[in-house]
Amino acid sequence: MMSSIDLSPLYRSSIGFDRLASLIDNAMLADSVASGYPPYNIEMLEDDRYAITLAVAGFEKSELDIKVEKGVLSVRGQKSTQNDRKYLHQGISERTFERKFNLADHVEVVDAALNNGLLTINLVREVPEAMKPKTIAITQAESSGNVLEHETEAGVSGKAKAA
Repeated sequence: MMSSIDLSPLYRSSIGFDRLASLIDNAMLADSVASGYPPYNIEMLEDDRYAITLAVAGFEKSELDIKVEKGVLSVRGQKSTQNDRKYLHQGISERTFERKFNLADHVEVVDAALNNGLLTINLVREVPEAMKPKTIAITQAESSGNVLEHETEAGVSGKAKAA
């Protein structure tokens, strides 16, 4: 049995990490009740491109549903019809499933494709330009003795002695 993680030190010194705590709690809960169906791979294609591949043998495209809501990617599969076959052994599961994946900020689903029983969902992380690191150029200040020019709040040019 897994014990819970005490995140109170995080709350004492950080603001806005509620989602992180929720992710950790959900991951621990999901591990304890996960059925493992359907099996899946998460692949890093490039620095900002990912793919999730689920083995969905026996499912048609119309029986699969993919949604993204509040940063959570949900993949559901539900067989539309029950067949009247009499199996001596049924090793290929056709049960209803739902898999959820928490997406990081700025990760978007690009597309999805079903090929040979594998559902591949392509994702990309697109960080807005305003959030990307930027380099600040350092210029050489002109030295004119010990006097620096600056503007006051009123926009009037003034002189101040450098300390």
